[in-house]
Amino acid sequence: MTPEAEHTEAGSTRLTLPPELLEAVRRIAGTEQLLVAMDFDGTISPIVDHAGDARPLPRSAAAFAELTALPRTTTALISGRALDSLRAVASPPEETLLIGSHGAEAWLGPGSAPLTLDPEQLALLDEVRAVLAEIVAVAPGTLLEEKPAGVVLHTRLAADDVAEDAVAAARSALQDHPGVYLKNGKRVLETSVVHASKGEGVDFLRQATGATAVLFAGDDTTDEDALGRLGQDDVGVKVGLDFTQAQFRVEAPVHIAELLEALLRERRKAVTAS
Repeated sequence: MTPEAEHTEAGSTRLTLPPELLEAVRRIAGTEQLLVAMDFDGTISPIVDHAGDARPLPRSAAAFAELTALPRTTTALISGRALDSLRAVASPPEETLLIGSHGAEAWLGPGSAPLTLDPEQLALLDEVRAVLAEIVAVAPGTLLEEKPAGVVLHTRLAADDVAEDAVAAARSALQDHPGVYLKNGKRVLETSVVHASKGEGVDFLRQATGATAVLFAGDDTTDEDALGRLGQDDVGVKVGLDFTQAQFRVEAPVHIAELLEALLRERRKAVTAS
């Protein structure tokens, strides 16, 4: 299911969401306790070459902030980014809950305990870092990103054959290493010494907020873990054309802006009427 374009009298094009998705938005907007959980990169923000340059689309950021302020409505970002990186690029509303490092980090407000690794995990992380550093040294265009519980191998700026070889080498060296967890993403290989997933993040937030329904949108392979945890009262949206188990699909982050605006309109009516 993909968005269609509607032409206005002035000749401009206005994006429209599929009718089935708009109906699902109207339905979920009436739930008692709504959790609006969004992936960031590729969902609220377009994908960029340099992670630090990512920013939310203005329309998405505005609608997301207004949803945060509504009664019985909780917003959350569920990202593969470390929490510090997520805060820096997303500038989320103060009340927005945050899940970082694919579920390994969580922030539910002031007083939330930071992620801590035991000595064995710290030593293992050093080993992983050394393995990946050797690969990056001979693979032009690749680079490493440090996270509290892992290291990410980025290949977005590398030639396709170099990227493929680098990821294959990393997997070969680490996939049978006890205590090391690997996840493929878009032009990245995520490594972690903590077992976590965005699906566990959705479950955690649902329980923490008492949500009676969840809307989640994401674009990457790792977002499938979250989409797979959604129930019949929830709404899952895939951004892009890759395989998905989501009920609905949109083509690009600009359609997520429209989705959030539609949800804001319907949720505002629902909480005002109750």
